[in-house]
Amino acid sequence: MDMDLKNDIKKIANMIRKLSMEAVQRANSGHPGLPLGCAEIGAYLYGLALEHNPKNPGWLNRDRFVLSAGHGSMLLYSCLHLAGFDLPIEQIKAFRQLHSKTPGHPEYGMTPGVEATTGPLGHGIGNAVGMAIAMKILAQKFNTKDFTLFNNKIYCLAGDGCMMEGAASEASSLAGHLRLDNLVLIYDANGVSLDGFVSEILSDDTKARYRAYGWDVFEIDGHDLDAIDAVVSEIKSKQERPTLIVAHTIIGKGAPHKAGTHHVHGSPLGEQEVKDAKLALNLVEEEFNVTQSIYDYFARKLKKQQELEESWNQTFEKWSHQNPDLFKEFKKMQNKTLPVNLTEEIKKLEIKNPIATRSASNVVMNKLADLLPFLIGGSADLSSSDMTFLKNYPILTYSNFLGRNIKFGVREFAMGTISNGLALSQMFIPFCGTFLVFSDYMRNAIRLAAISSLQVIYQFTHDSIFLGEDGPTHQPVEHLASLRAMPRLQVIRPADANEVKMGWLAALKYRGPTAIILSRQPLATLEQTNVSLEDGLLKGAYIVKKEKNKPDYILFATGSEVGLAIEVAYCLEKLNKDVRVVSFPSWDLFEKQSNEYKKMILGENCKRVSIEAGSELGWHKYIGKDGVCISVDDFGISAPIAQLKDEYGFNVDAILQRILI
Repeated sequence: MDMDLKNDIKKIANMIRKLSMEAVQRANSGHPGLPLGCAEIGAYLYGLALEHNPKNPGWLNRDRFVLSAGHGSMLLYSCLHLAGFDLPIEQIKAFRQLHSKTPGHPEYGMTPGVEATTGPLGHGIGNAVGMAIAMKILAQKFNTKDFTLFNNKIYCLAGDGCMMEGAASEASSLAGHLRLDNLVLIYDANGVSLDGFVSEILSDDTKARYRAYGWDVFEIDGHDLDAIDAVVSEIKSKQERPTLIVAHTIIGKGAPHKAGTHHVHGSPLGEQEVKDAKLALNLVEEEFNVTQSIYDYFARKLKKQQELEESWNQTFEKWSHQNPDLFKEFKKMQNKTLPVNLTEEIKKLEIKNPIATRSASNVVMNKLADLLPFLIGGSADLSSSDMTFLKNYPILTYSNFLGRNIKFGVREFAMGTISNGLALSQMFIPFCGTFLVFSDYMRNAIRLAAISSLQVIYQFTHDSIFLGEDGPTHQPVEHLASLRAMPRLQVIRPADANEVKMGWLAALKYRGPTAIILSRQPLATLEQTNVSLEDGLLKGAYIVKKEKNKPDYILFATGSEVGLAIEVAYCLEKLNKDVRVVSFPSWDLFEKQSNEYKKMILGENCKRVSIEAGSELGWHKYIGKDGVCISVDDFGISAPIAQLKDEYGFNVDAILQRILI
């Protein structure tokens, strides 16, 4: 590396240290260890390697940097500020303060230049794998003999904690299998975790493990700019597989008394240590003062970066004229364009009756795939059971990234994180499937999708104890209540094929994640659910059997229990009771309705009953403290479905006995 350039990068690295120390100290909260230890890596990436445009963080062919070790957020914020993103010094000063753009862990959509919400360790690695897959798809789909639109790299920085998390291992395994030659994982191997030395808890041969995954592996001194430059330059010139760079660093490097210890991991250095560090590093004493020469360096780089994007825009313009059909598809994907007649197309789909809602969903999904080029996804080795396979499209492989079916393997957690990465690419709406009970494996990834408002669609099947003989290990009980408790996650449990159709339309309209909860057992398609999206499912709850005058009973049900509720209603009418039945597929959608609508649906001065084969938790909000919950509040039993219905009281006679008291 040229000596003048090296000196510039060194100055940037020490300025990253200065800003990081000062911001953490002012907040009296944060993690200074990683920003100080990875300062050279951050300075090199943002000062030299990354091909992006800070003035347009959304440029599609940009290199992306994901900080998986999100606790080290001040490294990222310092880099973004210096590089010219819209993150002024006032925001650095406001680190971890209310409504600042510099929260404790990076949050997608809040801070320009932050590519993913990270913090729970390992997630960023999965996100980066998803982004890398997305860009490989776009490259194979839109690059032509004469034009290269997509050739970027995805860089990810992870720490010891990330490398210990199972999600990272799952995602890395799949990345190796797919031979992602646009993915670079930098491992900050500083040998220190929050509680002490990593040697006390880990003795893996990480390099051997990643080679076994099918990665290329390099090992460097993470403070040696020549070594960093040599490895990154080699990767840029001839990468053939995902690449791991094991970068040995000193946590908290530059802190005279705390560097190399766990005391620098997650606590401010202290005013005296910051002062001593700045003195040792020959940094200006004035707080948050940035040397003008560093701003000047990035201003010159910014000009080149803007020229890079402008050149790409010119290429794109020529490509679009010479490839009008590809351009049309590109715009559909970029804009997530839904056909104007989509509702009509889905409504008229012929689906056999009766049918398991998982199978009905597969019919809808396959039709949508033909209409929506941005719909892509797969399953955790269950596509033949959770019905997520797209019949008209191939499997995505390392030799064919045009496949629309992603075989995630038995890697539910990685599937969740990778799906988030696909959504973060801004060109896809991913779906992924598994049994409802196994949503627990990927729950934290679902939560981050909700925090980030990512449009990911989850197909969770085998939705109750009525999956039968597989027994309590596979029979969900508390899962519906648990998912409903998650903010911003739209949860839909359709009653039949009609509601499945509308559930998918609701998911496509919602700018956030949706969980569609589906049955294994066949369900009759109800005439009463054949209503418009606006009058039915989009209301969250709607009347499927109206009372004659004033209801004595209102029965609320979801999923497979809606048909049962209607049967109960007709029996009650034979006993001269006036009964209303409400299909309640989505609490989230119901809560968005007007108070007048809610009051009308819930009624008053009558007996309210909920019927749902899951936990009763939450239902009393709608049925009142005196309402009756027909529910399952213990783990299931291995038995045929007919026996389970009798055992748990999900038949007409048992319900009548409960509510006629």
